[in-house]
Amino acid sequence: MSALFRLSRIALASLALLAGGMATTAAAQSLRFSTVVIDAGHGGHDGGAARNGLVEKRLCLDVAKRVEAGLKARGLKTAMTRRTDTFVDLSQRARVANRIPSSIFVSIHFNGSRKTLISGGEVYYRSSRGKALASAISRSIKARVTGGMRGIFYGDYKVLRETKATAVLVECGYISNKREAARCATPAHRQKLAEAIVSGILAARAR
Repeated sequence: MSALFRLSRIALASLALLAGGMATTAAAQSLRFSTVVIDAGHGGHDGGAARNGLVEKRLCLDVAKRVEAGLKARGLKTAMTRRTDTFVDLSQRARVANRIPSSIFVSIHFNGSRKTLISGGEVYYRSSRGKALASAISRSIKARVTGGMRGIFYGDYKVLRETKATAVLVECGYISNKREAARCATPAHRQKLAEAIVSGILAARAR
């Protein structure tokens, strides 16, 4: 066997291992779940961000309900941490998710900043599986929603830290930015956000 032939076989074997590793990684990023726990951020005395005539807690609940409707229409089971304008402790939100087997947790928020030029969505994760789900949701929002995405980020938020299942926190946009606030104020934009979140969740799900 010539040295050149041996090198060729080694190269082919290396490529095969690389391809197999990539396939394994892709498979690992596919999530298996039957229920989506939808967490509408804030509520009750905790209004969240309040800018440009908008209050975060109301937007969160509206989008959460739209996400629930979209997931149910596609055959997935859902659970909500709140359905009304009530305060729910962060640990209680995590406990709701932890009681439900084969679930993922998606917390929905809107952002605010003193830097009013900042706009765009963000998705936060705390685990490798959370990162995969965050990536899928981010890609979906970027492709479908005006305003785009600022990216995905590691976040040590309490609801992510205490939720045992795969969990992400979605910031749907900056209501401190006047142009983005005007979009978020419209039901049509909030529906697009919800549909994009649903599509991202489905894209991350193992078939």
